[in-house]
Amino acid sequence: MTSTTNLNRTFATLLLVVLVAASTLFSGTSAKVFTKCELAKELGKNGISRTFYGHWICLANAESGLNTTKVTKLANMSASYGIFQINSKEWCREGRKGGKCNMKCEDFINDNITDDIECVKKIQMQYGFNGWNLWQKKCKGKELPNISKCNV
Repeated sequence: MTSTTNLNRTFATLLLVVLVAASTLFSGTSAKVFTKCELAKELGKNGISRTFYGHWICLANAESGLNTTKVTKLANMSASYGIFQINSKEWCREGRKGGKCNMKCEDFINDNITDDIECVKKIQMQYGFNGWNLWQKKCKGKELPNISKCNV
């Protein structure tokens, strides 16, 4: 009975260590799914012209469903991160700062999207909205989200 009790205590201790480690690992990333009005406010706070809110909101909705924690692994061994699905091949680096935005890709999967917006400004300046295939398919020439009732 003593060996069974010790084994149970060891298992319970190990389980506690694993749970604490897991909660520590995931506590740095908080998930947020923005509403279109919340995203419009963030865009304005970060210097995006109101004229383009509809395009940015449509883009984010098409790419991530407005979800800040979305990560999409792609066949070319790259991945796209965050609400705007910023790609690791050109714009960021996994596990370290790099790419044209000089950012860690993992920094794009939290609920603070200020750094995401700074990076997408660079993408947009280089490629326009055509830098995102889903914008071309779901937003270009289509009716854009109506934010007239948003308090922005």
